[in-house]
Amino acid sequence: MLIAGFPAGMFQTNCYLVAEDRGSDAVIIDPGQDAAPRVREALAEYDLTPVAIFLTHGHLDHTWNATELADEYSIPVYIHADDRPMLTDPGMGLGSALSSMIGDMTFTEPEKVIEFVDGEDVDAAGIRWGVDHAPGHSRGSVLLTPDSAEVCFAGDVLFNGSIGRTDLPGGSHQQLLESIAAKLMTRDDDLVILPGHGPQTTIGAERAGNPFLLDLPGADKKGRFGL
Repeated sequence: MLIAGFPAGMFQTNCYLVAEDRGSDAVIIDPGQDAAPRVREALAEYDLTPVAIFLTHGHLDHTWNATELADEYSIPVYIHADDRPMLTDPGMGLGSALSSMIGDMTFTEPEKVIEFVDGEDVDAAGIRWGVDHAPGHSRGSVLLTPDSAEVCFAGDVLFNGSIGRTDLPGGSHQQLLESIAAKLMTRDDDLVILPGHGPQTTIGAERAGNPFLLDLPGADKKGRFGL
């Protein structure tokens, strides 16, 4: 599997392109602010044809360039129904402190939007993707797991040594911990987590050393924190 990723925009949001190999179809994941030029460069570099855009959730730093790219390539955007309203009204997911940064900018939905459904598989770019609804960071956060590689695109659910913020509208710290416990801590230690921000990690590393997870079922109580 070919995975090309890069951070983009003021929030350094990780955008990913995923394909079976060079010269094949590709899925674009979370094209945020200023991601479009880098996406075009990567598509050309690897000779990829985009067939879909997947959004792990609706926050603007992950969706900013989604409509532009979707309409340019005439491809659908996938997002969970709970976060779909943020495609046209991103301020509803930002809160008053952050909403000022978008001012009077207007946002529109792509021509084609498909809603992710918890537990259903999506076939795109020759890959079958498992979709798990994991609310807490946002109401419509999802985990995306391709069947052909031991990786999970986790958005802002789980980070290297941390978890997603829960102080924005629709966030819930308890719900996020419950999502992580049910949808991630049950997985194999070797599963690679490709997060929405920062470096990659593994379930095993987070099970043993993430301070936010130490009280969850499945945590390594004898991890590096000595608990």
